[in-house]
Amino acid sequence: MRIRIVIPWLLVLILLGCAAKDLRLKIRYNQIYGLDENSRVLLDQNQIGDVTRVFYDKDGHYIVQVKINENFTNAATEHSRFLIINDPQREGKKAIEVIQIRKSGEPLEDGSVVEGSSRSSAMFGEMWQQFEKELDNIKEHLQKFLKDLERLPESNQVKELEKELKELAEAMQRAGKQTREKIQNEILPLIQEELERLKKRLEEFGREKEVEPLEDQLDELIKT
Repeated sequence: MRIRIVIPWLLVLILLGCAAKDLRLKIRYNQIYGLDENSRVLLDQNQIGDVTRVFYDKDGHYIVQVKINENFTNAATEHSRFLIINDPQREGKKAIEVIQIRKSGEPLEDGSVVEGSSRSSAMFGEMWQQFEKELDNIKEHLQKFLKDLERLPESNQVKELEKELKELAEAMQRAGKQTREKIQNEILPLIQEELERLKKRLEEFGREKEVEPLEDQLDELIKT
């Protein structure tokens, strides 16, 4: 008789232990577009979890509770976005799509409350990540350029800086407002420092006027 009682309890404990590895999240949305408790959670069109509950809170938001299977909990990080989409395998049904706007990131903790995203906001996040990557490349190029510049005679340095400023001006004309502001705040100060160092060296030979055209170019970029 004891055996019949103990074995079921062991099974319950084992099942609870397995279930505890799944990740449970609450996602806050302004609209849910027909999402319901039977909806799926997808990653690259593969099901990684389910919607377990949908309710409307006192603050006027829809709260969607989801469970993500233990094998896919790494897909839910601080850089994850949760979009409501048409389920590609279920006609007339909605699903939650998980996308990553950036690799790595801190995993979300069980029970976390996160904001749901729209497609446009997620795309902006991806674009911003790409922009930051490109800006890092510009910085790396500039730092290498300035290092190589020190090895050249002063007259050649003026010519190379003039060329670099011209290329940067063309890039800024093609760029959006946020990109230009980033360049103005993070790239131009580096060039300005190098220009001031070059001017001081030329002052020793009475040739400081050679950098005046460069100063004019730099001023124009700062005002752009």
